[in-house]
Amino acid sequence: QVQLVESGGGLVQPGGSLRLSCAASGSIGSIRYMGWYRQAPGKQRELVAIFSSAGTINYADSVKGRFTISGDNTKNTVTLQMNSLKPEDTAVYYCYALLSRSGLGSIFNNYWGQGTQVTVSS
Repeated sequence: QVQLVESGGGLVQPGGSLRLSCAASGSIGSIRYMGWYRQAPGKQRELVAIFSSAGTINYADSVKGRFTISGDNTKNTVTLQMNSLKPEDTAVYYCYALLSRSGLGSIFNNYWGQGTQVTVSS
C-alpha cells in the first residue's frame, strides 16, 4: 500500500509565505512524477508544479517566479515553497505522484494525498 502524507498548510496574509511538504511511503518501486495540484471552491483541480524523474520541472503560469518545487527521489519527498502569496492562491493543495509499486514492474498509477488547506487572507 502507498500513502502520500502532506503537511504545512494554513492561514497566511497576502504577501506571506508557506511551505508544503509531502512524503510518499509504502511499497514504492519508482516514482516517475511527483508534485502538487490545487482545487479552489467551485473550480477544477489544476496543476501547480511538478517534477519528473528525468529532471524536468513544470509550473503553472500563475505561480511562476513565486513558487519553487523541490524533491528528493531517494527519500520520496516533495516540497513546495510558496512566496508572495495572493488571495487567489487560496485552495486545497494535493500532493500527487505517478509511481510504481515494488514488485509490480512497470505498472504506474496515480496517487493523491488527502489535501491540505491554504488560505491567503488579511
